[in-house]
Parts: sequence; structure tokens; C-alpha cells
Amino acid sequence: MAIIAIGGRMSKNLTALAKRQGIDHTLFQELAIGEDSKSKAQRKALAKELLIGEAIVHGTASFYDFIDGNNANKKAYVCNGSSCLCAETQTDVFTKLQAHYQAEDIGHVTCLGRCAENSAFQINKENYSGSDIENLAEIINVGSIKSSEHYYVESNLAQPILTAEINDVAKYYQVFTQATAQYSVDELLQKITDSGLRGRGGAGFPTGFKWRSCRDVVVDEKYIVCNADEGDAGAFSDRYLLEQRPHSVLFGMLMAGYLSGAETGVLYIRDEYPQAIRATEQAIIEFEALDLLKDTDFNYSFKIIRGAGAYICGEETALLRSIEGQRPLVSVRPPFPTQSGLFGCPTILNNVETFASINFILSVGEDKYLALGNGKSTGSKLVSLDGSFNKPGIYEVAMGMPLAELFTMAGGFSKPLKALHIGGPLGGVVPISVVEKLTIDFESFAENGFLLGHASVIGLPESLSMIDYIEHLFEFTAAESCGKCYPCKLGSVRGQEMVQDAIAGKQLLDRELLDDLLETMQLGSLCALGGGVPLPIQNILQYFTDEIRPFIKVTAASEESSHV
Repeated sequence: MAIIAIGGRMSKNLTALAKRQGIDHTLFQELAIGEDSKSKAQRKALAKELLIGEAIVHGTASFYDFIDGNNANKKAYVCNGSSCLCAETQTDVFTKLQAHYQAEDIGHVTCLGRCAENSAFQINKENYSGSDIENLAEIINVGSIKSSEHYYVESNLAQPILTAEINDVAKYYQVFTQATAQYSVDELLQKITDSGLRGRGGAGFPTGFKWRSCRDVVVDEKYIVCNADEGDAGAFSDRYLLEQRPHSVLFGMLMAGYLSGAETGVLYIRDEYPQAIRATEQAIIEFEALDLLKDTDFNYSFKIIRGAGAYICGEETALLRSIEGQRPLVSVRPPFPTQSGLFGCPTILNNVETFASINFILSVGEDKYLALGNGKSTGSKLVSLDGSFNKPGIYEVAMGMPLAELFTMAGGFSKPLKALHIGGPLGGVVPISVVEKLTIDFESFAENGFLLGHASVIGLPESLSMIDYIEHLFEFTAAESCGKCYPCKLGSVRGQEMVQDAIAGKQLLDRELLDDLLETMQLGSLCALGGGVPLPIQNILQYFTDEIRPFIKVTAASEESSHV
């Protein structure tokens, strides 16, 4: 208990020191974008300037894959996300890259959000996919060329919400001016509550309740943070919004700031999305040019923080610690961010799609938003369909739509599939035979033992070995764990070792031991990384028993488990 208390005090002290510098000068950003941040002299100077130990600087830098990790400063990167893995395109990509680079100059990244086309890679901070690999020599010699990427963007809504065109930026922001003039803060918060909008990052927490709880804390300084660290393989809906509809996200953050009393909006955008960063930067310039707030007492500014290759920063408390310049370890809650978040200040933290829904609710009406869905999951949802569909891309549909109807809308499967991995690496593995039972909402997926999550859909081909996929899931968790809690840190490694031994024929899996391990991770992990990865593994064990059976040691307990 004393060790925990000391660790907590140290974290709070580092938070206080980071607050002194403010959002425009953080250790993390100096390390992420500073050209000479790797030099010992520069890091020593940073430590002195920020009043922290050199060990703190090293501890932060060493956490990130793109700063001090094994994938820092590579000349090219190959996507190794689950979608590209299942598409079996990346061996060819790596081979073609090796014709131009040494193997040690090629790193990997999970993932680039190019799941609709696969064959994804990055050169000179530019992303490519699909047929781009055939133009590799030109990409390298010219320095960078525009990707030929294509994916479908469709909606079956009578009035699109998230995919609607924003043709007049000034008119789009008039909704803010009109709404704040016509309604009180309480009335606007009630509209968002009445819409039934729930967080689209996967947890599905009521947005109105979260915003009001932050509003109710009376302090001088608050923050709005947009979680744009979309690291789930198969998901690219946030990338779509930031690249194609950034003003919808900025509008939602602006309104959240007005309603809660925060004057700074921070967008934490993953480094793997360079085009999203550029598009959002341009949108901020356009917003500032409007001078929308000149005749008001409300001041608001946006700040982009670029990630550095750490999946765990998609977890809200790790993300906040990352911005502050600490190692992005998951924090115990309570307190929740709305009470003590960024720099210890009350903070509203939502994902990209959640913020992007606000303009429609306040312009068209909360009742129209509420009418879409099943009453518990309301509004529309963006679904990312990968290259295993005939028309892969982003689909905006009403909550509650039958999953099978969406797949028909997407032209069906482009190849024989045995299952779908829905909701990212921590989402459920849904056998094709179960698709007819599901509707696109939080409740349907939960009731059937799955997870809607971010609503990414990856096709698992019939040729894929499910025992290999289990090993892949354990490997991902082991690589991305923040290391703070043992169920995740050690459990994922032990799970990977067990599966590897079974695949190699060294030692068959003890089903009772595996079930105990998964239960320990599920119940004992601090966040959804260690706590969530057991779900897809349990789905595979349940629905693909015959395929997994050769790798399971036969005992009375395993026989009983196989019939559950």
C-alpha cells in the first residue's frame, strides 16, 4: 500500500509540473516532434527546463514505438494489423520493399487504417495501400506521390448525419451561434441528454451525463480532449471524419467547451494518420478565420497533439498521462476524468465520432436523433468494412439495423469467410452462422456474447487457422500492454507462450488452465486491453471447438468445457 501511495503522489507531482508548462510545451511533444530530442544533451536540457529527472525523460521516451522503440526512425513501415494479416497481402509488400531497403530499415505499424484496400505501408510519413505497391519505385524516387486509395462511403439514412457534406463552413458554425443565443446551458445539455447519444469509442457511456458532470465541477480551468488515437485494426471511421469532415469534430468540441466551461480543446491524433493531422490543422485555421467568438465572453482554442505509436493511448487515462509527458500507464478510477483529468483539471474526453454527432442534434433536433435506433442505442453509427467485402469502406446506418442487411448493402463478401472480428482486437469473433441474430447496437452484441465496440469489421477467411489467430491476439496484447497490471502484462505473455507451444507440438493446451488465465485477465486487468482480449479468444473456443480440439489436452475438465 505504501508503494502504491508513493507512486500515486509521484504521478500527481509530475502532473503538477506539466501543468506549469501548459499544453503548448509538454515533454511528450518535445520528444515526439523535436528534431534533436534523441541527443543526450537535449534530453538533459529538457529535464532541467521542465524540472524533472532525466530518468523521467528516458522513461517517457522509451515507452513509445516511434521515439525510442524498435520501430523508431525506419525508412519504411509495413502494416501488420489484423485486417492486412487476414488479407495475406503483407508478405508481398515486405518483399517488394526489400528490393529498395535493407531489412533493418523496414519497421512495422499496427495499423494504418487502410483496411478497405490492405497491402498497406508507409514511406516518408505518407500512407499507401492497394495498388500503390506497384508504384513503389516512383514513390521512393519522387519523394511522395498521392495514394490511389479508394473506398466506398455510403449511408442509407434519409438525412445523413456523419457523412453529410459540409459545403459552407460559416453556415455550419452558425448552429453554435444560434443555439447558444436561443437556449441556456442547461437546456442545451438536456437536448444532448434527450438525444440518447452514447460514446462511440466503444464503451457507450451517455454523453449528456458526462458533459453535465464536468460542468458541475466549479474550477477555473477545464479541458476538452478528443480521443483520435484510433488504433483498433479494422477501424478507419475516425480517420474518415478527420480527413473528410474535420469541422464536425471541431464543432462538437467547441460546444462541449461552451457547455462545460472549458476553453481549450485538445485533439490527440495518432502519428499513423498524417493526412488526418494535416486536414485537421487546416480546419482549425478555417475556424479561427471565422472569428466566431469575437463578440462573446467565451474564448476557445484548439491544440493538436500527435501520437507516437502506443495503442494503449486509446485508453482515456493513458492518453491523458501521455499528453502530460508521463509514461502512459492506465490510472485507477475514480477519480474519473470529468473530476480530475488533464493536468488534474476536469476534462471531457470523447472520441471523434461522438463529437461529430453534436451539430445534427442541435440543428435538426434531438428528437430526430432519438428516433433512430432502439431507444437505448440511438442515432447513427459509422461501420468500417475491410477488404473482405465487395464494397469495402465507411457505412453510416441507423442504430438497430440488422447486421446482415448492412452486408447486403456492401455487396456481400469478396471471398469465403468463416467468421468476422467485430469491434477491434478486443471485440468479439462472430461466426458467419450467427450474423443473422445481430443488429447494430450495443445491446444486441452484448446479449449474444460479442462487442460492437468501434464497429470495425474484419473478415476471417476460411483458410485462416483459428489457433494462429488466438496466438496473434495474445501477441498483440503482450506487445501493447502498458505493463502496469500483472493480469495483462504477464497473462498475455503466458497465454502466447501456451498457444505457441501447442502449435509447435511441444505441449498441448490445458483447457482448465487457459480458462483460468482468461478469467484472471478479464476480472483483474485495469483496463479493456487485458480485460477485453479474452472475449474474442473465448468466442473462438466456443464456436470453433472442432478446429481447436487437436491443440487441447484431453482431460475430464476439457471434455466438459468443449460441451458448454
